[in-house]
Amino acid sequence: MSTIIQKIEQEQLKKDVTPFNVGDTVKVHCRVVEGGKERIQLFTGLVIAKSGTSVNAAFTVRKISYGEGVERVFPVHSPRIAKIEVATKGKVRRAKLHYLRSRVGKRALMVKSAD
Repeated sequence: MSTIIQKIEQEQLKKDVTPFNVGDTVKVHCRVVEGGKERIQLFTGLVIAKSGTSVNAAFTVRKISYGEGVERVFPVHSPRIAKIEVATKGKVRRAKLHYLRSRVGKRALMVKSAD
């Protein structure tokens, strides 16, 4: 029974997923359907968490928009995601960066890059 489920899950996986980690600044190209038209919308921000495996893999991206923190959770293998670009690599010492939620201004985005 579980082998059938595994085969179905393997078919759902994307083949061309860009490798990225927590602390990286990424540009997520989302497909947005408005009426009958489809367009690509960018969501650029810092990856603060990754969770799940295989089909259930997801990541949380946080950005500051007009002084307000905005977080969005994206499934990695979703057909709504056109592609993921890594803008800058980050060097962090935590698996989850939820402490950035309490920070304000530039301090909320400060992550030292890998040298």
